[in-house]
Amino acid sequence: MERALRHVATRLGELDCHVIDALPEGATPELVVVLSHGLGAPATDLVPLGPELMAFQPALADRVRFVFPGGPMAWAHGGRAWFPLPDAVMRGEQRDWEQFARDVPPGMPAARRALMSTVDALCAAMKLPYGRIVLGGFSQGGMVSTDVALRLDEPPAGLCILSGTLTSEPEWRPRAQGRTGLPVFQAHGRYDPLLPLGSAERLRDLFVASGLTVDFHAYDMPHAIVTEELEALAAFLAARLGGR
Repeated sequence: MERALRHVATRLGELDCHVIDALPEGATPELVVVLSHGLGAPATDLVPLGPELMAFQPALADRVRFVFPGGPMAWAHGGRAWFPLPDAVMRGEQRDWEQFARDVPPGMPAARRALMSTVDALCAAMKLPYGRIVLGGFSQGGMVSTDVALRLDEPPAGLCILSGTLTSEPEWRPRAQGRTGLPVFQAHGRYDPLLPLGSAERLRDLFVASGLTVDFHAYDMPHAIVTEELEALAAFLAARLGGR
């Protein structure tokens, strides 16, 4: 018999979060998937992905808890954000992707601290190691998730980057070399007008050169998430369960 989906709003560390699972009451998940939204989205933006991923891979419903944190900043145009972006980027005028790749975005250290506090609160509450946490997110949420995944004291179970891009390269490159074998799911739109595919491919190449295991997908889509992408992501997450 199909179990009811549980949806709880709670604060974990510094962030307000939405928690989704279909586990039996009181059960400890085998894996926790933390997915962070993009710039200007509401904190609930990615919550519908939980049930969709469970539908593609029923094992996720039996063994996984999904956590969707809200960014620490209120965005002037509505929704939440992880860190501010220059007005030129917001107007679509940012074309110097070489500089964007090199620079650490203002506010990234604060966003990193906030997301790390949520991960640590999850691990403490559920008595789980970092190795049973998957980090990921869409766009800006993917950037901060990458930053955190490369900085935790131990590698997470996996990293999922949905329409993300390369930034903070001088910091990320040496840290990536300490994450050999980390499973990464990366997906991007061929027609993304905001974050070009080439920059995502550059991030992929950095990871591959550093010894991470990257499952890369390019789709005929803009800055978005499509069904085929979710199906592939669900399979990636199910594989993280392994023989547990």
